Amino acid sequence: MPVVAVVNPKGGVGKTTLATNLAGFFAASNHRTMLGDFDRQQSAREWLGLRPAEVARIETWEASGESMRPPKGITHVVLDTPAQFSGKRLADMIRVSDRILVPLQPSLFDVLATQRFLKELAEQFGNPKKFRETVGIVGMRVDARTKAAEQLHRFVDGLGVPVAAYLRDTQNYVHLAAHGLTLFDVPAQRVEKDRQTWRSLTAWLES
Repeated sequence: MPVVAVVNPKGGVGKTTLATNLAGFFAASNHRTMLGDFDRQQSAREWLGLRPAEVARIETWEASGESMRPPKGITHVVLDTPAQFSGKRLADMIRVSDRILVPLQPSLFDVLATQRFLKELAEQFGNPKKFRETVGIVGMRVDARTKAAEQLHRFVDGLGVPVAAYLRDTQNYVHLAAHGLTLFDVPAQRVEKDRQTWRSLTAWLES
């Protein structure tokens, strides 16, 4: 059962956007999918309540209590985590996750916060090889034409962590989220440019 956690201690980097769309991808691929929301704001859980009945079902996981183990019968799990996710809960998340995605926007503040977090994450793993195999960076809202994107590329290149994808800056995520939808719930031609940027991400997850 693949378990993918979306983690970054910096708020506003796009964790819930990434988590919901990843769950949408799995569900649209005919996998029994569960979205676990560990954030106190419960944005992902509220988003699930907006999903139309006719699109691929994503089940909700009441992530309460100490256990982070997904229930039986689920084939794919996406975990949306809060800011300041550290200590024992971070260690538990590492233990149950097959892949960890760290979303990062092309902002100096995001870069600095993420750099510190990746150091903590590597220390939690203890095994550098396992860390590099499990953790991937996802550039969020990246416009390749901007200087900020160029700086982000340079920063990521020096991290020693693989880049799973750079997702383009588009309002489609915002518009679809308002209706409980993802890129994978609407006709492909409507969001083809956006879906193209997901191909490297899904390939990395399946590798």
